Amino acid sequence: MSRAVLSFVAAALLVVHDGHVSTASTARERARAEITREIVEVGRAHLAREGAAALSLRAVARDLGMVSSAVYRYVPNRDALLTLLIIDAYNSVGAAVEGADAAQRRSDLPGRFLAIARSVRGWAIEHPHEYALIYGSPVPGYAAPEDTTGPATRVPMVLIGVLVDMVADGRAPQPRRLPRKVRASLAPMMQAVPDTVSEDLMLRGLSSWGTLLGTISLELFGHLHNVVEEDPALRAAFFDHQMTRVAVDLGLAPED
Repeated sequence: MSRAVLSFVAAALLVVHDGHVSTASTARERARAEITREIVEVGRAHLAREGAAALSLRAVARDLGMVSSAVYRYVPNRDALLTLLIIDAYNSVGAAVEGADAAQRRSDLPGRFLAIARSVRGWAIEHPHEYALIYGSPVPGYAAPEDTTGPATRVPMVLIGVLVDMVADGRAPQPRRLPRKVRASLAPMMQAVPDTVSEDLMLRGLSSWGTLLGTISLELFGHLHNVVEEDPALRAAFFDHQMTRVAVDLGLAPED
């Protein structure tokens, strides 16, 4: 992604956060913030209709009643719009998960994990196209800039917080010895977590994250058709059971 586009994204992040426009200090900044918000909202609607690969700034401009050259002053190209939509989606699910975790008792580690898992699933069901954008197949020809990294880590960091509290409470399982190559593979992640979290516990956490997203993706993308009943209550019960089993594997909950 070009330096000009990266500069645009950095500026746009000052006005777009959690899907809302922040207070701007001048009339020009407020106008820019409002137009950027409108572009993101229309872009989100196009994402739902045409998908990420077919996203077009010209089409967005047409729906806004603007000429393309005017829209380019706020969003220079399709990749910049995709970046805004990705950041918006990550912040949206991040806020939902952080709220769900905060509503639980800090000592109720299994309850916190289940609330986190439920909130990700609930958000995905309400925002299927945004979920597909951030947790589905990569968009051909698009490379996410570093600006997406912070928002992307919001949900994993809440889950890591549960692991940290688990260790602090003396409730972490006895670490298992991992093969050397597996330990080496975890090196980037281990640099980003507190020293109290063992490599084995981090590996368990990554497995839980994969199972959470995999279970949601199977449901959201139709792969549970004729596998699990369509009834919403039964689907929810199936999901809760799967996540409870994950909590047991993590050591958060005892075996039944």
